[in-house]
Amino acid sequence: MPPLSLMIKPASSLCNLSCEYCFYRDVSEHREHLGFGIMQKDVAEILIQKALDYAAGEQVSFAFQGGEPTLAGLDFFRFFTDTVNRLNTKKSKIFYGMQTNGTVIDGEWADFLRENNFLVGLSLDGDFDGNKFRKRPTGDNSFYKILSTAQLLTKRNVDFNILTVLTGYCAENGERIYKFFRSKGFRYLQFIPCLRPFDSAEQSELYMTSEQYADFLIKAFNLYVKDYVRHDYMSIRQFDNWVRLYLGHPTEQCGIQGHCTHQFVAEANGNIYPCDFYCTDDYFLGNITETDFLTMEKSDTAKNFIRESLKVPDRCKQCNIYSMCRAGGCKRTQQSEDYCKAYKRFFNACLPLFRVFIHETPNR
Repeated sequence: MPPLSLMIKPASSLCNLSCEYCFYRDVSEHREHLGFGIMQKDVAEILIQKALDYAAGEQVSFAFQGGEPTLAGLDFFRFFTDTVNRLNTKKSKIFYGMQTNGTVIDGEWADFLRENNFLVGLSLDGDFDGNKFRKRPTGDNSFYKILSTAQLLTKRNVDFNILTVLTGYCAENGERIYKFFRSKGFRYLQFIPCLRPFDSAEQSELYMTSEQYADFLIKAFNLYVKDYVRHDYMSIRQFDNWVRLYLGHPTEQCGIQGHCTHQFVAEANGNIYPCDFYCTDDYFLGNITETDFLTMEKSDTAKNFIRESLKVPDRCKQCNIYSMCRAGGCKRTQQSEDYCKAYKRFFNACLPLFRVFIHETPNR
């Protein structure tokens, strides 16, 4: 069997922040049940056993997301890792990851994450002003708490990267935000375009225009290349993957190939979906307590989900940058905004700069 990538939402859509752009709140509002509470230990054990059975000794990646996954409690995560260790009789290589707002994490949490080799994605949208949309329920900016968590993770030697939702505001201030992250020693960054709610055409400083996105990509890539040639490399996941694609190396970021791939997302009650952007009733694959991953993978719903992403738009078939753009990547981003003009401007302006990476190794 192939390696298994499994995203788990142990606290469903529960969260202790009230970010203005929360994509999973929108997802939850587009299904019958807004949330499924906290994952019970018996459901977690079934999920783990069937994940290991599916992998049959190949590697398994357990990534936790939300809502806010730490709201499931540290005892739940201890139970989870202990159960994996107990049930992993075929010796699959296990990887753990967590995307978190960082507000719950203390020293005990940090030690657990380090001891179990978690890679943490810490959500922070830049400096204080850049982070203004990541609010507490009181309306206060969560910036200082998240920054203190980043300092704690650094002190406790926890591997983490920074996840930034790329709003229109952040795109317009991309150089300042990039330099802020560099000044704090944050060397591994992800910039994720802010998504409009399903079926929304809302215009605000939350959502990038194509012009804003192009400007951000061009300016940020020039900073990225400049730091690289100065031997002061800053990892930006999207740029790293485009470099791999340019060099003919395998990519790892979902959507960078221009189509969806097989993966599974587990809600707190054991419901399984093909993508965290599409944890909706239309894409429900089954409940793990009643079926298994192989059966769900072969279902018509799973096959159609992949098939929907494979069609190449007519306008892309003769485009000179299609080999890099791949029709704009993630289909959920395409549904939110047509960034065709942004990608054309970026690649036509910056493609010559990719040559500086020609002798780079694929493990970069």
